[in-house]
Amino acid sequence: MAAVAKPGRMNAFSTTHDWESADYEPTLPVTEKSNPLTRDIDRASASSIVKMLQACDAQMFQEKSQTEYQRLLSEEIVKTLMEVAERVRLILKDPQDSLVVLSGCGTSGRLAFFMASGFNRELQRLNYAPICSYVIAGGDRALFSSQEAPEDDPTLGALRLKKVSEGKKRVLFIGVSCGLSAPFVAGQLDFCLRHPDVYTPVLVGFNPAHQARNEPLPGCTLTFRSVVTRMEELAKTQKAFLINPALGPEAISGSSRMKGGSATKILLEVVFSASFSRTPVTFNGILQHMRSYKKALDFTYSHSEEIAVLTEAAGRSLQCGRQVCYLGWGSLGLLGLIDASECKPTFGADYEDIRGFVSGGYKELGNNEGDLTLMGPEFSISHDDFLDRVLPRLTDDDTVLLLYSDSDDVDEVAKLAHRVREKTPNIHAAYHQTDGGTAAQQDDINKLCSSTINFTWSQETPKRLQHMRELSTKLLLNAVSTGAHILKGKVFKNYMVDLQVTNSKLYRRAARLLQELSSHSESQSEEALLKAIYQVDKLSEDIMTCSLDTHTHTAGKAKKVVPLALVCLLTGCSIKEAETRLEHQPIVREAVEACLKSS
Repeated sequence: MAAVAKPGRMNAFSTTHDWESADYEPTLPVTEKSNPLTRDIDRASASSIVKMLQACDAQMFQEKSQTEYQRLLSEEIVKTLMEVAERVRLILKDPQDSLVVLSGCGTSGRLAFFMASGFNRELQRLNYAPICSYVIAGGDRALFSSQEAPEDDPTLGALRLKKVSEGKKRVLFIGVSCGLSAPFVAGQLDFCLRHPDVYTPVLVGFNPAHQARNEPLPGCTLTFRSVVTRMEELAKTQKAFLINPALGPEAISGSSRMKGGSATKILLEVVFSASFSRTPVTFNGILQHMRSYKKALDFTYSHSEEIAVLTEAAGRSLQCGRQVCYLGWGSLGLLGLIDASECKPTFGADYEDIRGFVSGGYKELGNNEGDLTLMGPEFSISHDDFLDRVLPRLTDDDTVLLLYSDSDDVDEVAKLAHRVREKTPNIHAAYHQTDGGTAAQQDDINKLCSSTINFTWSQETPKRLQHMRELSTKLLLNAVSTGAHILKGKVFKNYMVDLQVTNSKLYRRAARLLQELSSHSESQSEEALLKAIYQVDKLSEDIMTCSLDTHTHTAGKAKKVVPLALVCLLTGCSIKEAETRLEHQPIVREAVEACLKSS
């Protein structure tokens, strides 16, 4: 991946690990640092965006360097995975009184659901009792819609864990918090530590322990770091486990749905696959399995030019105010739902901008709370919902992507493709097949589509092949949705400049981002953020004394909070004037650049 470096600047695709040096953004944890590889991603073409994302994703598998950071393939991580796999095996021997609970917030919670459902299906296939359950902050609504506020409630996290594991004598709790920061998960880990006779806690995250969030959790004196410190001590006797490799900064700063989500999927699949296997759990077996995901990543990005074509099409749709629809089957369809749901909090997008639909709808999901369709249009997720509510309104400016494999009903795919093609020529397909076999209907589908990405995999064990196809699909969708929003102008440099400020983590991130981009002080930046949240030019005493919870609740109802605050900081203008500027130039990066030039 050669690229010409700009004079005086690091080659965009350099393999140097400068994010690992002690003086690179030293006050930030790894998951919040900006990635040197993507500094100019907001000015890149679709093709260059995909190549930058490839370079960032490849950082997951870089070998351990001379720094303090453990990496995904580090010996310590592999050994911990072996130990956790053995704990799962113990539960498989006594499923009646035992349970594995996967939990998280946002992306981590969605993956907890995705993995728990998949593992239970695999167990039933192997004639084992299902042993997995999931918890997501905000309940099942959070599977498709941003429900950020519950992330800040450690007591709620503990209560949800207690409820789901009621009556069990042995519980392996796996809490995922990419930044070691979510109070909801910290409350659950603390609950486990207070009931060691029943619970064994496992923490999955991607910062070193000393970078865990160190501010008091809402409603108590605990911090996430204090919980991690207790777990580190218990880990010495295998009464708790930490799985926290550093993956390198995200391509878009703080967007842990990307590498953080991919690595979560990899780590948990490796653990469960090893525990389900009838052969002994070995170091080399775990390491080999981990390395197979690197091959899947490389194989996916060997189609980078085709991914770029799709990204560009999606970007054009968003630029002209239209939408992108993922129509998927099976687990690939579920990944489409997950990717679409993450765009609203990440990019300040409307739920209709990128939407996912899955064949079978809620029957395919099998989620705890069942059919949520009556909760609103954003919870309509079946192909029938798409045909009834979306297809009649499609135009040539909308983009539709089909997600399926040769194990799905390709006849059904072809029929749906015909229906869509009658409304728009802007239809694309991502199709996974096994080497040596092509469905007869695929030629027909190819003719209907503007582009097709055909992932042809070599023979593998069926379950492992499915895991690789899923990772491949996740990487593809992350690239398409992220790239499309970059092309729309929702990113400044490599920062999420139009994020929703709906919990304490995002509030802190927004204030820090304003300080970084404006060069103003911390207090000035937070003051500008509050003015934008409350739509005022002067902060009252009432606002200044409000709780952080009140600030984030109010921010959840507002739009373009961070861009408004940034324009005010850069120009000294009023909130009203900033709104006018952003109305005239809705592309955030252009509005901000205009302010930078005039300031």
